[in-house]
Amino acid sequence: MPASARRVVITGLGLISPVGSSKQALWDALSTGRSGVGALEAVPSKFLPTHVAAEAREFTSDIENFGALEKEQKKAIRKGLKVMCRECQMGVAAAQLALADAGLVVGGGKYDPDRTGCVFGADYMLTLPEEFSAGISKCRSADGLFDYNRWATEGMPQLSPLWLLKYLPNMPASHVAIYNDLRGPNNSITHREAAANLAVGEAYRTILRGSAEIMVVGATGTRVHPMKTVHAIQTEELATNGVEPAKASRPFDKNRTGMVLGEGAGAIVIEELATAQARGATILGEIVGHGSSHVADKNCVAHRDVALKNVMNNSLRGAGMSPGEVGHIHAHGLSTRSCDIDEAKAIREVFGSAADQVPVTAAKSYFGNLGAGSGMIELIASLLALSNGKLFPVLNYETPDPECPIRVVAPHNSSASPGHSFLNLSVTPQGQASGVLVRAMA
Repeated sequence: MPASARRVVITGLGLISPVGSSKQALWDALSTGRSGVGALEAVPSKFLPTHVAAEAREFTSDIENFGALEKEQKKAIRKGLKVMCRECQMGVAAAQLALADAGLVVGGGKYDPDRTGCVFGADYMLTLPEEFSAGISKCRSADGLFDYNRWATEGMPQLSPLWLLKYLPNMPASHVAIYNDLRGPNNSITHREAAANLAVGEAYRTILRGSAEIMVVGATGTRVHPMKTVHAIQTEELATNGVEPAKASRPFDKNRTGMVLGEGAGAIVIEELATAQARGATILGEIVGHGSSHVADKNCVAHRDVALKNVMNNSLRGAGMSPGEVGHIHAHGLSTRSCDIDEAKAIREVFGSAADQVPVTAAKSYFGNLGAGSGMIELIASLLALSNGKLFPVLNYETPDPECPIRVVAPHNSSASPGHSFLNLSVTPQGQASGVLVRAMA
């Protein structure tokens, strides 16, 4: 079939999130206004400027968190857990849940392994400090100071031989392919918050050009980590202490104070339409457009508004749609002063007068910034909105910001419709933006 005639649909969903690890739990939270933000417990916070976070508390790394598995598959994943950091574990779990939701079981005859692949998005992955503690202790001198000259001979041998495998960002895609015998195209994308939509875009085009029939697409990330939390405190605008945790994340609200740290992973299964129809799959939506853009000046200062504008225009052009035909926009909605203004500016410039009619939502108001995992769970959230015929509001949106002149769905507006399509947006602090345009099947 020529690429121009191929269509790509979504047939399975899986997630690990601060509001639960099933699509039912996610929709319950979105439809009832239940926040996943609470006290920061995974990282000692006594001396930190923020004491709140959105932790995926239901995810315990137990094999039962990975859903229904074949006996040998369960055995292999349980054995592999020791060489997966938490981000990898969440990513693999989300992918397994998505495959099960799509009705694809390894060895079940529902997919051709040679024509089925995987693309996974991830953050940069950092080692936990305790991985080095034994080695550092071995290298202390009599006065307790660290002696670097002893590290190679006495410190390094204390590290686990497989230590590095736990933190390689290409491992989620590798694990998923191995556990499910996926021999098709395989890739990993490490572009922080933009990674999820970029992964979807690559998998989408892989199927369009005929290189695969089915792709598992996921993204996993965290900001709840000893080192990453410190990095975020040093470089990003975080929600301040002194507010109720559930009210800390407030995208586009005039009184927002910054983003909330979070963790999570999401995955979808996408297929060529004829392949999905032939096996009787449930079709959740059709991917019709994708955009990617990075914009920064010669001093490496990001221009997120321009990058997002490029992404929206490219996605609409690819889908052959006008701005007014978009059912709703799922904004990046970071809840920082500058990013929300940049995003709203981009939406207003692209949508023009239609920006007064097209509703904008942001699931980060429920679970904060999950790093690379955010975009995928947000895409899933909008798919659920389409299937339920109801658009969830932006939690904590109380006072409109004049600098964000867009139609944000407020909590009191329970009648907002998701329409029949949505544009999912993501952007990084460095100016890498990505977007995916999804339409409900007629």
